[in-house]
Amino acid sequence: MQLVSSRIVPFIDTKSLEEGQAREVLFRDNSAFILYLSDGDPPASEERIIFLELREALIWLDEASQDRGSFWS
Repeated sequence: MQLVSSRIVPFIDTKSLEEGQAREVLFRDNSAFILYLSDGDPPASEERIIFLELREALIWLDEASQDRGSFWS
């Protein structure tokens, strides 16, 4: 597995209204792209893994800074 790109996305928590930082990391496997999402520090963080096709991975890589975090929806 190879690390392609990672970034930190600032957000405001809807429950506590505190600022937080989410981490998004894109990996490449032999057969697919894997997007790892984490909305904070463990153990209280929410984590997701999303398998992406090439087109989706390129869209994620090319997102404008104001659109980052769109894969959380």
